[in-house]
Amino acid sequence: MVRKVLGVVGAVLLALIGTGLLVAYVRGAEDRALAGEEVVEVLVVREDVPRGTEAEALGDYVAVERVPKKVRAIGGIDDLDALNGQVAAVDLVAGEQLVRPRFVTPAQLEEESQIEVPEGLQEVTLSLEPHRAMGGKVKPGDTVGIFASFDLNDKREDEQIAEAENEDYRQRLSETSKMILHKLLVTSVQWEQVPQTPDNTGDEASSGASGGRIELAPTGNLLVTFAVSVEQAERMIFTAEHGTVWLSAEPETADEDGSVLRTPGNIYND
Repeated sequence: MVRKVLGVVGAVLLALIGTGLLVAYVRGAEDRALAGEEVVEVLVVREDVPRGTEAEALGDYVAVERVPKKVRAIGGIDDLDALNGQVAAVDLVAGEQLVRPRFVTPAQLEEESQIEVPEGLQEVTLSLEPHRAMGGKVKPGDTVGIFASFDLNDKREDEQIAEAENEDYRQRLSETSKMILHKLLVTSVQWEQVPQTPDNTGDEASSGASGGRIELAPTGNLLVTFAVSVEQAERMIFTAEHGTVWLSAEPETADEDGSVLRTPGNIYND
């Protein structure tokens, strides 16, 4: 009986020692991976967090991790006190760093949530690179214009296309760009990824040669949702599937005149 007890105790001790060695090895591997790097602490989301969650309630959902400074996200934080009185502006996903731009005041969140889809319209979401979405500055409540651009990859020489007299013929054969929709209401914007901090910048932005501040755009696409009619949705989706979409900031006061179909044959025209 004593031998059996000693055997169990020995097995438990061996398991504890093995676990301790494994933890030490993992920590050592992490230290070796970070050797030579400037390391900072950041809060990382451990479990998905729904939009609207108060920052003060995030204690069980986040953990402090050490990462190289060069991969710390813009606005990354290491203390929840920096977000006191704020709430999550979007759903937070496990594995992402906790960053200030993901949080707003309750009043701001309520204002964004009050953007209603006009009667008779529906919502469509496009995934857009930041440079096609006003540098990532588009926000709910904005009205925007939509430009469609196509590259048909025709095998004919560009000169043949440019010299064609029939405009319809040129349109079918060449690259084209044109503004197709005006003053669409943006109802929602989400980042797929937050900006990453370059090696030589501070937490929020870097300084330009003139001493001004340079804002960094998101590194991933933006999911931009619009309120549209059926006809508008068809044109947007077709362009996104077969060409590229560009947004412009187009307030209600913007002029809608002057748009023409641009091709290699008329791009230099007045």
